[in-house]
Amino acid sequence: MIVLGAILLVIGFVTGVSVLWTIGLALALIGLVLWILGAVGHEVGGRRHYW
Repeated sequence: MIVLGAILLVIGFVTGVSVLWTIGLALALIGLVLWILGAVGHEVGGRRHYW
């Protein structure tokens, strides 16, 4: 999810489409939060690891 968010951020920045920029930012932030929660040891969605 973080990689997809980063790709959308780059595409949105290059093409100037603000919707892609916004979606990419949201995906990157959600992915980062889930990754941190999984790394700390909290179960995310009933799983010990996010991936």
